[in-house]
Amino acid sequence: MPARLREKSPVKPKVKPPARARAAAPRPPVGKLRAVRALALGSAWPALAATVAMAGAVGAVLGTGGRWWASMDYTARQMDDQLAAVGFEMRNLKVEGASKLAEGDILAAAALHRHDSVLTVDLPSLRQRVEEVPWVEKATVSRLLPDTLVIDIKERPRLAVWQHRGRMAVLDADGVVIGGADPFRFADLPLVVGEGAAESAPDIVPLIAARPQLMHRVEALVRVDDRRWDVRLKDGALIQLPAVDEDAALIRLDQLDRAGRLLALGFERIDLRNPEMVAVRPRLPAPKSVEPPVQGA
Repeated sequence: MPARLREKSPVKPKVKPPARARAAAPRPPVGKLRAVRALALGSAWPALAATVAMAGAVGAVLGTGGRWWASMDYTARQMDDQLAAVGFEMRNLKVEGASKLAEGDILAAAALHRHDSVLTVDLPSLRQRVEEVPWVEKATVSRLLPDTLVIDIKERPRLAVWQHRGRMAVLDADGVVIGGADPFRFADLPLVVGEGAAESAPDIVPLIAARPQLMHRVEALVRVDDRRWDVRLKDGALIQLPAVDEDAALIRLDQLDRAGRLLALGFERIDLRNPEMVAVRPRLPAPKSVEPPVQGA
């Protein structure tokens, strides 16, 4: 009969068998002993299997930078939740080396979520997304287990603001426009103007910047016929540079300034286009205003 239909029999007193009878009692078969041991391990087996599977998943993720994980779908999402639950939830995202202006664009490109697992982020894909941000020259991404991702940024250095045909843009050190950079937020950068000014700015701007006495007086560097530069100063003065060997011309200007404090005293124009001769046009004194005679009543 099935066990559930059996009636409960009366309890009989236990009788201790003789020692010889106990010794002669049959032992359970070996196969049954193995079955009992397997049954005893049954309650611990799911946890052990989950631990082994999770360890294998962690090893695969770390070994492939997360690319293997990206190939999974539903299973990956489930395991991602499990990894986050056991302590690998991303709680910190550090962006290092980026300016405040660039940080927002970098975070948007990273597209990370706080409750994701730090182990399952595809690091090569993350680095590629960040390096597509116009501000970024190079990015390095890394994990700090158990809960931190670090994005280390090298920004494209900003050289100048370029004005041409009514538009303005920010240039990097190679004269390439930095997309998304608001030129009106970089008033401290020198202004270069005209056709071909962007491509030629990396040559002239460092020469001017190496002369602080001149640099802080500069209003704009104007490209003339895409051949040479005019340096316009804030007081209205003009310095005309040659088409070649601008550095030598600026050295002559340095000599004139040391000899006669030319920059401090002011001038209308200095023509440095001829290497054999420097032409200086002094600033004419402002005409005195003549007060009209007072008419009597």
